Amino acid sequence: MTLPLQRTRFDGLQRRLGGLLLGGFRGSWRRRSLAVLALLLGFYAGENITALWLERVGQRPVVVLLLVVLLELVVRLRTRLVGERPGLGWILIDNLRLGVVYAVVLEAFKLGS
Repeated sequence: MTLPLQRTRFDGLQRRLGGLLLGGFRGSWRRRSLAVLALLLGFYAGENITALWLERVGQRPVVVLLLVVLLELVVRLRTRLVGERPGLGWILIDNLRLGVVYAVVLEAFKLGS
């Protein structure tokens, strides 16, 4: 026979930590699959945008500065407009942004700079 856990601070911490770690697996399959697709599309776009901009502009610091400013504007806009629980649109925008950042950082490591 298993006894139920008492409501202690440690139990509350475990429940919150479990909710943070596994919270992304809750919800409908549509929400989860769109979030993963947005992350992958952001990575794909980040890879291609940096390559295209580097080819057109030719100056790496200018390209990186423009990309950082654009991504920072998206972050600032999100913090001002969205409350504690963002909607599906903001989750998609966040995942696109994370994919782009990951692609740019990976590209920087590949280039050795």
